Amino acid sequence: MGRPFHIVDVFAERPYAGNQLAVVLGADGMSDETMQQVAAETNYSETTFVASAPEADGGFRVRIFTPAREITFAGHPILGTAWVIRHHLMANSSGPVRLNIATGQIPVAFEESSSGGEVAWFLAPPVSLGAVCPREPMAAALGISAGDIETGSPVQQLSAGTSAIIVPLCSLEALRRSCLDLEAFAPLAAEGFPRLVYLFCLETRDPTNNLSARFFFEAHGVREDPATGNGAAFLGAYLLEHRLFTGTDLSLRIEQGYEIRRPSLVLLRARMVGNRHEVSVGGNVIPVVQGELL
Repeated sequence: MGRPFHIVDVFAERPYAGNQLAVVLGADGMSDETMQQVAAETNYSETTFVASAPEADGGFRVRIFTPAREITFAGHPILGTAWVIRHHLMANSSGPVRLNIATGQIPVAFEESSSGGEVAWFLAPPVSLGAVCPREPMAAALGISAGDIETGSPVQQLSAGTSAIIVPLCSLEALRRSCLDLEAFAPLAAEGFPRLVYLFCLETRDPTNNLSARFFFEAHGVREDPATGNGAAFLGAYLLEHRLFTGTDLSLRIEQGYEIRRPSLVLLRARMVGNRHEVSVGGNVIPVVQGELL
């Protein structure tokens, strides 16, 4: 018997948009090597592998692989995998879906949307703010000028299981021109900065949205993510810390993926609870393929 296999579009407003995710169910007994080969075969930014039954704490064991390596945390795989579990392994349950990933247990809740569908939400693990990166070498690595990067808030590394660099840009035009050059990024990598770069600006194509974003990462060369849940989680902590919006209770819409013809919408809630950031990321999940892995 083959293993159930699903492809879903996460952070999508329609089929064949958003960020693609492959989900393999019944992954018990699969070797690390086989999982990595399957992830390279699908060639999506991530593929997840789900155990057939929940563990003692009620969470389903989930492993996340890029085409190049296993990772500990990523946003759209959390939401897409939870949707598949909810609809195919927990059909009679109305509570949250709990995923046991390398960073711990992540609960995913589902809310009815205004359009009549459902939005999946995860509460991000604690985000830590790290080193500040100089604007000039980052601009060179992105093929833009230092003047295209905002000066009111820093270029900064943030971490939650994985890490990325947040880069605030001045305009949508600068966002469109950006592209990560790994060779030009090499001096920053030598200083310990990760080859994962999340760019954003406050200018949008759709006036109902609040921010535009792009995300570049290294996996057998440079790739671009159509929609980035962990990047949005980092951004939520970043926006609160540097006060780019008034107030300490934010509800924002982030558009992404237009440059690679995968328009996406990422929903973000961020607030201060005492002296810590509480960040939730949400989006729609649309199924597009169901079959089995032979």
